[in-house]
Amino acid sequence: MSEPTLYLFDGFNLFHAGGFGSPEELRDLLASWVAAQGARGILVFDGHGTDERHGALEVRWAKDADALLERLAAENRGSEQVAIVSSDSAVRGTTGIEVRKLASQTFLGELSRPAHPPAVRGDLRDKLDPETLSKLEQLRRGK
Repeated sequence: MSEPTLYLFDGFNLFHAGGFGSPEELRDLLASWVAAQGARGILVFDGHGTDERHGALEVRWAKDADALLERLAAENRGSEQVAIVSSDSAVRGTTGIEVRKLASQTFLGELSRPAHPPAVRGDLRDKLDPETLSKLEQLRRGK
């Protein structure tokens, strides 16, 4: 199966699984992630709020988020690769075999893994001891 081009996110399911401080924190993380994947995403929350777009991520509010997620999966699975991120077994069970299913904890575990090892700057700062660095910084600041 090729990589998904559309990710459907169960908002409050992911929010609680990841212990986020606010829905906006989750939204910002997912907006950056889908952009980096070259995909698009739809984050669906239960309740009332303002639908909005953040780059490749749409945020939608619905009376029944599960029903909207199921409908979006059904509408899009014939034209693109769809993945649904939810730990709700009812949602995951009704989206069809064409849809990739990811549990919230599994997705969050993969999301937190660094894609590349931390880069080394490779400049002079990496070769100097802290005392010399401090003195050079003071000179740079004119002290």
